[in-house]
Amino acid sequence: DIDGTFPTHEANPLIEENRADITARVIAEKADIGIAWDGDADRCFFIDGTGEFIAGDFVTALLAEAFLIKSPGEKVIYDVRASYAVKDIVAKYQGTALMNKVGHAFIKRRMREENAVFGGEVTGHYYFRDFHYADNGFIPALLILELMSKKGKSLRELLEPLRSKYFISGEINTKLASMDAVAPKLNQIAERYADGSQYKLDGISVEYPDWHFNVRASNTEPLLRLNLEATTAAKMEQKRDEVLALIRS
Repeated sequence: DIDGTFPTHEANPLIEENRADITARVIAEKADIGIAWDGDADRCFFIDGTGEFIAGDFVTALLAEAFLIKSPGEKVIYDVRASYAVKDIVAKYQGTALMNKVGHAFIKRRMREENAVFGGEVTGHYYFRDFHYADNGFIPALLILELMSKKGKSLRELLEPLRSKYFISGEINTKLASMDAVAPKLNQIAERYADGSQYKLDGISVEYPDWHFNVRASNTEPLLRLNLEATTAAKMEQKRDEVLALIRS
């Protein structure tokens, strides 16, 4: 029953407890895929046949593949937090992957400037040239179903090459005492990882041959957000804990 007061739980599938019902239903029905939307249905989220939640990075990579199979060589916009899976998939189909600052206003503007066919954010916002460069929650659902059908694979099978190669932390938030603490902390991170390749498109990003991370501030509250990826699960966990310890020191 439709009820705008959301009596069962908040309409945000990014929060794990809000996915409990659909996860249980997917497993009970032995379904190939579960699809969840947020309250206004502009964000789309996916669960595979085992009930495992799919990171937005990997959904962005699959959606990029869906477009580039049809039209190789197009431009794809992705946000600074994303897994390398996105740019690697785009390169596989001779596309151009363009990293961008986080936020729908920045993504939409870059989409128009570049005439990009598709753009994705790890938070479940996906943007489409043929939808006025705007985000939409239903187009991704149809495209993922189409990709499954074309390849004759379950969602879990489509994801297996990504999950076995790219090990991501997900976004981890740390609350600071005040907004005044943000800049000094970012400077401290830059000094600590000065031997890595750094850029400051949005917060600070640091790259090494086998791992990389981005730390950026919330626009509205004193939070630092960490996203980290490595080539092995052990390396990801080690470096995640290392960077978090620095952030929280």
